Amino acid sequence: MKTLYLVRHAKASPGNPALPDRERPLDERGLREAATMGQRLAQRGVRPDAVLSSPAARALATAQQLAQAMGIAHEDIVPDERLYNAAPDALLGVLQALGQGPGRVMLVGHNPGLTELANYFVREITNMPTCAVAELAFDVPTWADIEMANPAQTVFDEPAKG
Repeated sequence: MKTLYLVRHAKASPGNPALPDRERPLDERGLREAATMGQRLAQRGVRPDAVLSSPAARALATAQQLAQAMGIAHEDIVPDERLYNAAPDALLGVLQALGQGPGRVMLVGHNPGLTELANYFVREITNMPTCAVAELAFDVPTWADIEMANPAQTVFDEPAKG
C-alpha cells in the first residue's frame, strides 16, 4: 500500500515586484491555515515517511508547519526543485522515481499542478484551495505503479471545512 498526501501551500502574501516569486512568504491567513491543517492531520494520526516540498518559501513554510504538528523534524523535509510550479506529469515522475521506497509520501507544492494531479486520480477533486490536502491510498507495491491505479481510499480536506 502506498499513500500519497498532496498539499497545496497555504495562502501566501501577494506578489511584490521587489521580491522574487520563490521568496513570497505565507501571510497571516496562510499561517493559520497551515496550523489548522497540521492539527487535523495529527489528530487523524497522519505521519508521512517522507515529506518533499517545493523550495519556494511559501511551500517550505507550509511543510514546516504541518511537520511540526505531526511530530516530524524540519530537517527531515526534503526541498525538491522538481516540485516548484510542477506540471502533473513531473509530479508523477518524482513519485515514480521513489520505487518501492517510503510507504507514505507528502508532496507540498503549487497549483495548478497539484489540482490537476489530484483530478487525474479522483475526478471529484476539481480544485485544491490553499492548504488543501488530498490523501490518496493506492493498493500497489511500488510508486512506479500508481499512474494506472485507482485510489483504494481517498480523503480530501481543506481549511474552510473546519
